[in-house]
Amino acid sequence: MPFADNTASQPPVRLYWQEQGSGDPVVLVMGHLFSGDMWYPVIPALAARHRVVWFDNRGAGRSDATSKATVGDLASDVRAVMDAAGIERAHVYGVSMGGGIAIQLAHESPERVRSLVLGCTALRSPTLQQPPLRGPLLGKLRYRLPSGVLRSVWRKSLYGPIAPPEAVERDLDVIAGLRWSPRGVYAQDLAIHGYDMTPDKVAELTMPALVLHGTDDLAVPYRHGTELQETLPSARLVTYEGAGHNFIVDCTERVNADVLDFFDTLAAEAPSTN
Repeated sequence: MPFADNTASQPPVRLYWQEQGSGDPVVLVMGHLFSGDMWYPVIPALAARHRVVWFDNRGAGRSDATSKATVGDLASDVRAVMDAAGIERAHVYGVSMGGGIAIQLAHESPERVRSLVLGCTALRSPTLQQPPLRGPLLGKLRYRLPSGVLRSVWRKSLYGPIAPPEAVERDLDVIAGLRWSPRGVYAQDLAIHGYDMTPDKVAELTMPALVLHGTDDLAVPYRHGTELQETLPSARLVTYEGAGHNFIVDCTERVNADVLDFFDTLAAEAPSTN
């Protein structure tokens, strides 16, 4: 199993990563709590034309966990994975917290990011800045709730009315098989709480960007997607009517086609030598 070592992190962390396909590289960055396994609706379509690399954020899946983290730490993890994979520059596709990590990476290391794809992602906002749930003890305990309770919560919060029921059940089955560290995902909470990619910083990012957002997203409401698109100088917004936070499950084929069309357009405009 491939692991990347982020020795720039304190403490250092080992990050589990995988790859599939060949061609222009695409790095996938998952959101809060979930491991890279949650990219299963995306990987086959993208890997048919691209080299796709995905990984488990620290605290999730098979990667190490830390007690504290910033979004900058999580962005440094992406660089470590890219270095381990021998990728100098890539399309970076992040969802939810992963979109924030992608923005942080683009701000710190713009030379590493050919384009951004940002799904269900927000700028810094008052709602993002709410303190984590009642301190570390309760914050960690909520990630130890019985799987049946969590399944009910996720069914109501992750998907929109257009989601095919069979796709929702499959996705919930995948989630049920995931693992995470309560300590590590609470550190992700802390990172989200300290997220500082304000509009003025985001407006400095000039690489092409595609913003994807569902109108029925309960976790990151649709207005955040429109705000993000309006702030990024070279961004286009694709709206999925009736899709929820996990829009890649709600309308998988449409989403994959939109992302591939975006990459194809960029390749036609400036063919990659990577």
